Amino acid sequence: MKILALGDVVSNSGCEFVRKKLPGLKKLYNIDICIANGENSATGNGILPFSADHLFASGVDVITTGNHVFRRAEIHAYLDERDDIIRPYNMHSSVPGKGIAKIDMGAYRIAIINLIGTAYLNSNFANPFDSLDKAIEETKDCRIKIVDFHAESTGEKRALAIYSDSRVSAFFGTHTHVQTADAQILSGGTGYITDLGMCGSANSVLGVESECVIKALKTGLPTRFKTDENNIKLDGCIFEINEKTGLTVSVEPISVM
Repeated sequence: MKILALGDVVSNSGCEFVRKKLPGLKKLYNIDICIANGENSATGNGILPFSADHLFASGVDVITTGNHVFRRAEIHAYLDERDDIIRPYNMHSSVPGKGIAKIDMGAYRIAIINLIGTAYLNSNFANPFDSLDKAIEETKDCRIKIVDFHAESTGEKRALAIYSDSRVSAFFGTHTHVQTADAQILSGGTGYITDLGMCGSANSVLGVESECVIKALKTGLPTRFKTDENNIKLDGCIFEINEKTGLTVSVEPISVM
């Protein structure tokens, strides 16, 4: 089977570009399941029911998120109501939503596990290594396990991926919005890429208008960031997984303008 994972979708323009390109990509590559990180899909940051619905209507099967998931209060009830949009598993158990999604394919089941890093983010999150162990135990009924690790540190992403090797089918990083050039199959058979990239403006700084970021970094003054809505690209990675072993047989990064 083939799984297409899309990097962080940024703002309405990113959603619109996914809608424009995803149906053709799914047909071209014979994609069975599409996973997209949608935590930045709402205009102005965060995720809203509107932007989530937009992604689902465009062909996304499961939405993962990250540190901005609760930025917009309107999403809280939506996270509780649906099983196909998840927040990081290692956030506190009292927050809305769940950290694992499961898809029944008939002959086998797929689990999508969403985790968040602690390096340079929020040390109050539960340890991702212990949380991964717990999530794997909770998904013993799923032959195929996919991990979205939303983290800042490339070292933390790489370490957790190696820790997960052979125990999950595919492991990809999100959050930094820059596609890394290290897509590979780890020694134990887990497909891996440090970061998928983003679905957002190729002319921007991580999806934000460059001038805004430069002003903030140069002057240190509070600056309202605006999403760059021009020259949109779509970044992601295709993982081909053996349905019997649950391990990856090929990894192919994609970037579409």
